Amino acid sequence: MSRTPRPNRADAAEEPGRIRLDKWLWAARFYKTRALAAETIERGRVLVNGTVAKASREPRVGDVIQMRTGDVVRTVVVRGLSTVRGPAPQAALLYEETAESIATRERYAELRRLAPEPAATLTQGRPTKRDRRRIEAWRAAPGRRDWNARWSASLDD
Repeated sequence: MSRTPRPNRADAAEEPGRIRLDKWLWAARFYKTRALAAETIERGRVLVNGTVAKASREPRVGDVIQMRTGDVVRTVVVRGLSTVRGPAPQAALLYEETAESIATRERYAELRRLAPEPAATLTQGRPTKRDRRRIEAWRAAPGRRDWNARWSASLDD
């Protein structure tokens, strides 16, 4: 009995025009690693043509992909397919960002510039050993009230 060999999954992945969504997002440089792209897709933050996508979905030229990176939602149209992560100018040829998406990103960038995160403005952390010694010397200076001493609100003082 002769059996026809089944196509291997690795062979199917190497066919031209077939690529996984997570690999395309990585190749287009939206995510630093393929694992991050797959995790974002798993969390439901990537939509293809308005529907929640799976990592194994195969994007096609003309598909509209909507993804959330940080606080910003980006909408791109697929213009090319690639399984290789190349330089940024080459990766930019794989997609075209919509005008609304560009305007939204610029608006968020302007808001971040005008109202920065309060924690980002902190330049100092805990006092160093030298700082602590200076504070203690300042507190112990003559004529300074000892803020660490207990005080009483009684009339006997």
